[in-house]
Amino acid sequence: TCCDLFMQSKRTRHSAYNINYHFVWIPKYRRKVLIGPVAVRLDALIREKTAGLGGEILNLTIQPDHVHMFCSFPPTIAPYQVMHRIKGYTAHVLRAEFPHLNSRLPNLWTRSYYVGTAGNVSAQVIQRYIDEQKRS
Repeated sequence: TCCDLFMQSKRTRHSAYNINYHFVWIPKYRRKVLIGPVAVRLDALIREKTAGLGGEILNLTIQPDHVHMFCSFPPTIAPYQVMHRIKGYTAHVLRAEFPHLNSRLPNLWTRSYYVGTAGNVSAQVIQRYIDEQKRS
């Protein structure tokens, strides 16, 4: 019922929400640079920035040439802001900490990304899809 959905929602001071996003983005030229220590550090940076933006990561999978992030954010931040801030922050820190990324890539990330929204029902489908990506 409507009351049950309201009780399951996350809350800000002025709203109750359940907004889930599935983001996918890639390094420039789809280079396979998201491996080893770079991937470990990227995971930590994404989690740190997401929490700082008031979001919650439901699933994060880093492949050598792309990132899947299934997350929830309050209605006060738009998806383009999420991507802009996460990609900008991670690129800045990773390129400072791993100099080899500077020589191979003019920018760490492409400007492009995929974003899809999900409610409760489709969230399970997305979760299963991301879990299957981990196995491949």
